[in-house]
Amino acid sequence: MSDDNRNLIIFAILAAVILLGWPLLASRFIPTARPPVTKIEGGQTKIVKSAADNPVDGARQAPRDRAIVLRETPRLPIVTPAVQGSINLKGARLDDLVLLRHRQTIDKKAPPVRLLSPSGAAHSYFASFGWAGDGIATPSKDTVWTADATRLTPRTPVTLGWTNPQGVRFRIRIAVDANYMFTVQQSVANPGAAPVTVKPYGLISRSGVPTEIDNWANHVGPVGVFGPGANYDITYQNLKGEAPSFWGKLFGSSAKAGENYFDHRGGWLGFGDIYWLAALIPDQNTQVHAGFRGAPGDVFQADYTTAPVTVAPGRVATQTSRFFAGAKEVAVIDGYQDDGGIANFDKAIDWGWFRIIEKPIFYYLSFLSQLIGNFGVAIIALTITVRGLLFPIAQRQFASMAKMKAIQPKMKALQERYKDDKERQQKEIMALYRSEGVNPLAGCLPVLLQIPIMYALYKVLLLTIEMRHQPFALWIRDLSVPDPATILNLFGLLPFTVPAFLAIGVIPVLLGVSMYFQFKLNPAPMDETQKQVFAIMPWMLMFVMAPFAVGLQLYWITSNVLTILQQRLLYARHPEMLAPVK
Repeated sequence: MSDDNRNLIIFAILAAVILLGWPLLASRFIPTARPPVTKIEGGQTKIVKSAADNPVDGARQAPRDRAIVLRETPRLPIVTPAVQGSINLKGARLDDLVLLRHRQTIDKKAPPVRLLSPSGAAHSYFASFGWAGDGIATPSKDTVWTADATRLTPRTPVTLGWTNPQGVRFRIRIAVDANYMFTVQQSVANPGAAPVTVKPYGLISRSGVPTEIDNWANHVGPVGVFGPGANYDITYQNLKGEAPSFWGKLFGSSAKAGENYFDHRGGWLGFGDIYWLAALIPDQNTQVHAGFRGAPGDVFQADYTTAPVTVAPGRVATQTSRFFAGAKEVAVIDGYQDDGGIANFDKAIDWGWFRIIEKPIFYYLSFLSQLIGNFGVAIIALTITVRGLLFPIAQRQFASMAKMKAIQPKMKALQERYKDDKERQQKEIMALYRSEGVNPLAGCLPVLLQIPIMYALYKVLLLTIEMRHQPFALWIRDLSVPDPATILNLFGLLPFTVPAFLAIGVIPVLLGVSMYFQFKLNPAPMDETQKQVFAIMPWMLMFVMAPFAVGLQLYWITSNVLTILQQRLLYARHPEMLAPVK
C-alpha cells in the first residue's frame, strides 16, 4: 500500500470519527447552543416553549399551585420598572418575583420570566434576612411582621418591624432600585437594662436542580467571589455529597463533597443560571462566614453570617447588605461593580479566560445593534470590521502564497528526486523555503487571528442575555440558537425528529457552500492526500458547526464571502497566481 493511499485511509477514518464523535466531545468541552425556540412545520415558523426559559424548572417535587401558596400569607406588593412581585410578611421573605423585561419565549404575549417562588410552591426560590439570638427570642420563619407602607417601589422603601417578648425591637428596612438590587438594612434596638447579643445572617434557599447544563464554558449553579476570582468550582452535585468530578480534580477544583464555606471580608454569593442570578452581597467591609450547603430533596442554600453583635442597653445596632435578584444584563452588572462598590461582581457572568476580547466584542455588537436595529446585521457589520482590520495581514498572506506558487515547480522536482526518502525530502523543501524567503504558515495567520474572535463571539452568544431571542430575518427568530430549518425532515413537513448530528439547517449548508468556494480559490495543494482533505473539509465543517448558534454561523459565512471577494481583488493584483503551475 502506498503512503498516499495509507494517508487517505487514515484521513477517512479520522473524518468518520469526527462526524460521529463530535457531538459527544462538544457536549463536554464545547457546549453548543440551546435548542431552537422556533421550529419549521408546514413551511410555518412556530414557537417552541423551552424548559430552559424557566430558571427553576426541573425540580423533582410534585407541583403545588403557586397562586394558592401566595394567598396563604400576608403580602406587600413590589412594583418597579424591572420587577414585580411581593414580600412575604410571614418570615419577611423575598419570595415572589418576575422579571418584566424578559419573557419566557419569543412570543410577545408570553409571560415574564419568574425568578423567585415561595416555599410550598413547586421549585421554591427565596431570600431571607434575620438574626440568630443568644438567650433572647429572635424572629423566625413563622414571625408575622408589620409594615409601615403599602407597597415597595424605587421611591418608597418599606420598613418591617417585630418586637420580641423582652421588648427588643427588630427592624428590616428594604429599598429597591429601578433594576434588580434590593438594599436590606437590619437593625436591633435594645430598650432593656441588660445587653443582648445577636448574629445577623442572610440566606438564599432554592429547591430543584435546573435543567440547564453546567459546563466549563458557562457555569450554572452555586457561584460566589471570596477574593480576586470567582468560585465556579462548586456544583449542585457537590452540595448533594458528591466529590468533585475527574475534570475538577484534574484542574485543581477547590470544591468538596457536602458543605463549602469560606471566611472572607466582603464578597458575594448566590446561585447563577445562564441568564439569571440571585446573590447576597454582605457589607463589603464586614468579615463573613459564607458558603453553600445542600439538604435532602434537592434543596440548596447559600448563606452568610457575621460575627455576633452585642447591643448595649439603650443602643441600636445596624447592618446593611444587598440582594440582587434579576437578569445578568452586562451594563447593569458592570454598573453595580463600578458604581455600587461590589468587587468582581462582573464575574457573575462567566466570561472566562478571554474576557479581554469578549467584553469589547459584546459592547461593540450592542452598539451596532442599537445603531442598525437588527442584531444579525450587526454581526455582519462586526465581521466587516474584523476583516477590514485584518486586510493588511491578508495582503502579506497573499504575497506569501504567490511566492509559494512560484516555487512549486522546484518543490515538485525535489519531491520527485527524493520520493523514496521522505526525511531528506522534507529537509530539502525546508531549505528551499529559507532560500526563497517563504513562510508556509503565513497563510494560516488570518485564520489563527480569527479563532479567538470567533470563540469570543461564541461566548457572547452563549451567555449574554442581551443576545437572547434576537431575530435576524425570515425563519431566524433567535440568533443565539441553532438553525431550526432542518433539511432532512423537509423543514418539519415529515413527522420525525432528525438526530442531533444530522440536524443540518439551511444556514449550515450555506456555510459549507461558502467554505467550498473559498477553498476552490486557494492554490491547489500538490499532495493528493491534501487535495482530498481540502475537498471534504467544507462539508465536515458544515456538520461540526450545525449545532452552534446561527449568529456564529452568520459571522463565518460573512467572513468567507468577504474572503472570496478579497481573494478575487488580490488575484487581480497578482495575476501570476492564476497561471497554471508548470
